[in-house]
Amino acid sequence: MTTFGAKSTTDEVLAGVDLAGKRILITGASAGLGVETARALAAHGAEVVGAARDLAKAKRATAEVAAQAKNGFELIELDLASLASVRACADALVAAGRPFDVVIANAGVMATPFGKTADGFETQFGTNHLGHFVLVNRIAELLRPGGRLVNLSSAGHRRADVDLDDPNFERTPYEPFIAYGRSKTANILFAVEFDRRHKEAGLSATAVHPGGIATELSRHMDPGAVGRMLDRINADNRAAGWPPFAMKSVAQGAATSVWAAVVAGADEVGGRYCEDCRVAEVVEAGPNVLGGVRPHALDPERARALWAKSEEMVGERF
Repeated sequence: MTTFGAKSTTDEVLAGVDLAGKRILITGASAGLGVETARALAAHGAEVVGAARDLAKAKRATAEVAAQAKNGFELIELDLASLASVRACADALVAAGRPFDVVIANAGVMATPFGKTADGFETQFGTNHLGHFVLVNRIAELLRPGGRLVNLSSAGHRRADVDLDDPNFERTPYEPFIAYGRSKTANILFAVEFDRRHKEAGLSATAVHPGGIATELSRHMDPGAVGRMLDRINADNRAAGWPPFAMKSVAQGAATSVWAAVVAGADEVGGRYCEDCRVAEVVEAGPNVLGGVRPHALDPERARALWAKSEEMVGERF
């Protein structure tokens, strides 16, 4: 069996893989990782449905996806920061009744200024977690046996656990990367609980960290802040005797999503957190900036509590 790693690309991971007959939904198919994930899967025979907030932008960004698609590629409208949009998208998919083999919850925002979604949720938690929570649960009936959910998380989950008492920063001072960390921990906990709830039905769920990639995700950060953050990470690495932090290309960043979606075994990745095309080790808190998942993000009790809180927030039981 081929072993993949941090430098593996989507096409390397999918070499020799025929995805004909597979139908895959990818959110955030208008830039960066979403476009590359869609391209790779469509080029290897999957029928791909890309969801995006701005369909005109997505159509321009995915021209090459459509050109390489062997068995169909289409775009649908989805604004994760509006539950009305999320529900309309989910309702349309359920009404069409066409099943999926994989859902890749790829869309997200990072380190935004303080703001609120259309429903009054803190922007990052509302968009990255609650929007996907409602979408995925509403279309879960469309997942075929053996189907899989892949949630894009981040090493940013190490910055913060979820705060179930103050998810919208009503009493806590807002800090962009703490809010991002909370939302990325939520992405992992959602996968953990979805996997537990649906295992008997033959479904699995996993969360992935794509790595550090220069994409539109960092558009809310000033370039100086990005540079200072990398300097800080590399100073920690030097002190610990580790190599410097290496950015990935988009094709390398999307490889873990693709690997976890259609290459890795369900038992291998179900309920777990993956990075660099492998299941990550659990690493206790500390300055280990090179990898691993924090225990708080895989805690099954925390996952159940987040699910209940998320249902309460969106006013819907799943």
